[in-house]
Amino acid sequence: MNQLKSRIVSAVEAIKGVYLFRLEAPEIAREAKPGQFVMVRCAKETILPRPFSVHAVNGKEIALLFSVVGKGTGWLSLKKKGDTLDIFGPLGNGYTINESSKNLLLVAGGMGIAPLRFLAEVAAAQGKKVTIIMGARSGECLLPVTPSQSLFDKGMLPANFQCINATEDGSEGFKGLATQLIPHYLKGIDQIFACGPVAMYKTMVKMPELKGKDVQLSLEIMMGCGTGVCYGCSIRTRGGLKQVCKDGPVFGMGEVEL
Repeated sequence: MNQLKSRIVSAVEAIKGVYLFRLEAPEIAREAKPGQFVMVRCAKETILPRPFSVHAVNGKEIALLFSVVGKGTGWLSLKKKGDTLDIFGPLGNGYTINESSKNLLLVAGGMGIAPLRFLAEVAAAQGKKVTIIMGARSGECLLPVTPSQSLFDKGMLPANFQCINATEDGSEGFKGLATQLIPHYLKGIDQIFACGPVAMYKTMVKMPELKGKDVQLSLEIMMGCGTGVCYGCSIRTRGGLKQVCKDGPVFGMGEVEL
């Protein structure tokens, strides 16, 4: 784990209330794996640091994608290019891509795209065929949104990558939930990776089409320390109590009790 003062290389509002920060963090960039996270110390009055998935790695930089949900992220959203942040990481256990896997399905619910972009880039670079289903309330909420932010956008997709959008209001792509599309894209899939709200996971657990498949979920939960000291992020699993920050945030779908 690395603790450092990281300079903000760029800070943009991707869509209303959602921000994309690029940070100079060579030590973390060198070690980070898809699904891992960093802790960022925000305003002094928040006391506890906040966890953020590593959204992308580029050379000596890492990217964080986050929405404003409270005092800590509100404070962070006001930071500008050139400011510095106290961060530490990478932390946790991320996604595991099997060497033998050739076809991967990624399912992102809302801000669940945060760790999955990094995973998609790594998998595509390994020659895996990647299909990602991105779900959101409307087309305006789909992330990422510009070519400068992601390889997911039209004109930048490698041959082994495809992206399918699902919006609840039907304003872009399929009208409905991302989970409704899963059965239609399982043919030939070796592994499934997901990140999203618990409601999405509860739907996936009940899907007969996913029974016996390698499905990995990234759990989003409040954390106190991020290092396994405070036990504030403990969850029930079939193997007993485990800590999301230390044992996760990625777990096998059949492992967790939702």
